[in-house]
Amino acid sequence: MNQKILLVDDDPNILQGFKRQLRKHFQVETAIGGKEGLEAVAKEGPFAVIVSDMQMPEMDGIQFLNAACQLAPESVRMMLTGNADQQTASNAVNEGRIFRFLTKPCAPETLIEAIEAGIKQYQLVTAERDLLSKTLSGSVSVLTEVLSLVNPAAFGQTTSIRRLVRQMCQELQVPNAWEIEIAAMLCQVGCVTVPEATLAKLSNGETLTDEELQTYQDHPQAGYNLISKIPRLRGAAEIIAYQQKCFNGSGMPNDEKQADQIPLGARILKLVIDVVQLIAAEKTTELTLRIIRDREGWYDPNLLDSLASVLGIKYVVNSVSISQLEEGMVLEEHVLSKQGDLLLTSGQEVTLSMCERLKKFLGTAKGVQEPIHVRCPLSQVECFDKS
Repeated sequence: MNQKILLVDDDPNILQGFKRQLRKHFQVETAIGGKEGLEAVAKEGPFAVIVSDMQMPEMDGIQFLNAACQLAPESVRMMLTGNADQQTASNAVNEGRIFRFLTKPCAPETLIEAIEAGIKQYQLVTAERDLLSKTLSGSVSVLTEVLSLVNPAAFGQTTSIRRLVRQMCQELQVPNAWEIEIAAMLCQVGCVTVPEATLAKLSNGETLTDEELQTYQDHPQAGYNLISKIPRLRGAAEIIAYQQKCFNGSGMPNDEKQADQIPLGARILKLVIDVVQLIAAEKTTELTLRIIRDREGWYDPNLLDSLASVLGIKYVVNSVSISQLEEGMVLEEHVLSKQGDLLLTSGQEVTLSMCERLKKFLGTAKGVQEPIHVRCPLSQVECFDKS
């Protein structure tokens, strides 16, 4: 349970006094002034509660709490001030979006009670977020895994897209990354409206007719129409709708949005989907990065260095039998039956259900072509070598 609080004031003596009163009850950090307070929020958070004085030089309490809200929207904010006029209180509530407005002098028990109430509010907000993200992510993960097993041509790249999106969000320290990851997991769901023959041609690198291309390009809007009906997934649905939109405003949907007007998640998803498709077309990592950088105006330039960092994660290619497959390995090539049927597409991250499915295929007349070529992170290879 997070009971970490931040006290911000321009008077070091006042901060020390509060710290002595509160340290038996909470984990207390202090900052002298708004600038130092914002540095603490960025580097030492998350804080359950942030308490700020009003009258501070350079940056007053309202300005500080408003900026702190942008950095840490889930932290509960409180104002502590000797200036208790109505206008100050109104500005603090409207601009600083505070939870409590306390006046000086404030009795220790009153301050402790207010902070405890703030911590409970913080726990409610974060508990709802965690429940939402974990429940939805788990449910969507099962759905996309089933779809990838039933129709690998349509959904085979989903796990690759999700993995890269998750790594990009971690690299960029994106807040509320769960929404972007869910959009990545569901970005191909609109492909249920695309004929299997079209998806097969696309998977094999064949040229689509104008009609087939239009049908495929419509799948993000179809995905948006499906996902936007699910409560709390409107943001993920918008990301899905804009997954083909270029940074310069070209591409679908055909509207005027460009650059930062396009949701960050959609900008990440556009970049990752194109990378996954290039790699699936047997482009090396170095060539893929060169092609991406040469596509002027297609991608958010602020994402390219993070992409290069993520793609720099070291993998080793191994040839394994089905019994040696482990979660977290990535399929380097398509997995085929002995009769040549596509069972799993390259780029998918191995899951337990995939392993079980392949084991069952081994006992059928179709069988499975072995060995299976997989990419393993170096840490997994070390464990694999020891087993």
